[in-house]
Amino acid sequence: MSEQEPLFTDGKDLPGFHSLLGYRQVSWEENEAVLELELQPRHLNLGGVIHGGVLTSLLDIVLAQAGTHCPYPGRMRKAITLSLTTTFTGQCSGGTIKVTGRKRAGGTRIFNSTGEVHDDKGNLLAIAEGTFRIRSGSDKPEGVPI
Repeated sequence: MSEQEPLFTDGKDLPGFHSLLGYRQVSWEENEAVLELELQPRHLNLGGVIHGGVLTSLLDIVLAQAGTHCPYPGRMRKAITLSLTTTFTGQCSGGTIKVTGRKRAGGTRIFNSTGEVHDDKGNLLAIAEGTFRIRSGSDKPEGVPI
């Protein structure tokens, strides 16, 4: 486990699309990453519950992170999603959700991860599995500059 502080622990200064979601990085270590999101009205669908696209986006991020930990400050490793399957198992309309991703298998460039989303009462909201490819330059542990 790295002594490096996880990126974006306060949910501020997230890049691009990530800033629209507004999550907080709880932890990011070898083979596992955890995010939290305090639900806001912008995260809800017309039915008043969390939008499936928000859940899927968070799962995509955390599953990729699970296979791309970089222990070097100021650097990161990147991956692209090859496939992602999400199954929705519950609903919520408020509170804080926790998203956990775990790397399950992989080679030098391709890896597989699974993940779950739980509400603050511990209810399972969604599960996912994905296959990812390490981007060029990110295949070594030192990754690329942020």
